Amino acid sequence: MRLIATLSATAALLLHSGLARSADFFFAPYKDASLMLDASTGRMQALAGQGAEPLLASTWPALIWAFATGECGQERWGEVDTDRFAQANVAAFVQAKRPYVVSTGGEAGSFTCGSDAGFAQFLARYDSPFLKGLDFDIERQQTAAQIDDLVQRAAALQRQRPELRISFTVATHAATNGSQQSLNPLGETVLRSLRRHGFEAAILNLMVMNYGPAKAAHCVLREGRCDMGASALQAARNVHVKYGVPMNRIALTPMLGENDVAANIFTVEDAQRVAREARAAGLAGLHYWSLDRDQPCPPQEPRVSPRCHALPQVSPSSFLKMLQSSP
Repeated sequence: MRLIATLSATAALLLHSGLARSADFFFAPYKDASLMLDASTGRMQALAGQGAEPLLASTWPALIWAFATGECGQERWGEVDTDRFAQANVAAFVQAKRPYVVSTGGEAGSFTCGSDAGFAQFLARYDSPFLKGLDFDIERQQTAAQIDDLVQRAAALQRQRPELRISFTVATHAATNGSQQSLNPLGETVLRSLRRHGFEAAILNLMVMNYGPAKAAHCVLREGRCDMGASALQAARNVHVKYGVPMNRIALTPMLGENDVAANIFTVEDAQRVAREARAAGLAGLHYWSLDRDQPCPPQEPRVSPRCHALPQVSPSSFLKMLQSSP
């Protein structure tokens, strides 16, 4: 409770001082770099079936590359040579004049940064006029000191390069039982570090997915299930009220279709609601996991697959079309 009170008090100062300035609304899906990655060239590619369109088709917006793991400056993108990956994809996005965000960490790996030299090398590897920003996905159990190292270096970069959009992606619940349950202890550690370093321009990107069993302590209930569209907006409100984070510093990232938790299913109707209400609420942005899942599953595909959303009647790219607009 003492942590929450401290966070909220700091937030109030930011809100009333005007330091939490508005961010432009930014829409971009995550691209799982490990899927269809050409090992010979290092180029990311789209999955078959998604309208037979290349990765940089004109119908697709900016992309978030996911995920670099390891120590900054020595980070890896799976088994592909890091410099080959960076050179090939930066060149492709620059040629296509398409913005991109480099994302680190993720559920399967962590990203750390213990030196200024390593961070400078990391940034230089992906830098170009089309680098939109950096995203630090904090899901593994990084220590508080490791998180603080990341935040400190990201904050210094943002002061030098204010045009870059820097986000920290964290898990959340969307409680409706009055508890305002939202960030877990790891998310609270991230938020505390952001405030320690005065990083009011950072965006807190909420993973509005995998809430768990359908309970009011976890999500908005509807007919015995988590209403994923309503829960996404509830998560943002909970973080705003409980921790005082300005709405224009909160972004949302749902997981398309069936989530890891079977009772958590994000539908096209949910996408329509989130697309409309995220913009109306003045949020900082909207993303989704992932570009590769935006198509129905072929026979024999696992229930939860990185390659499809498990909703048989929903055609390829339907979520992209819905989420990038605000009907």
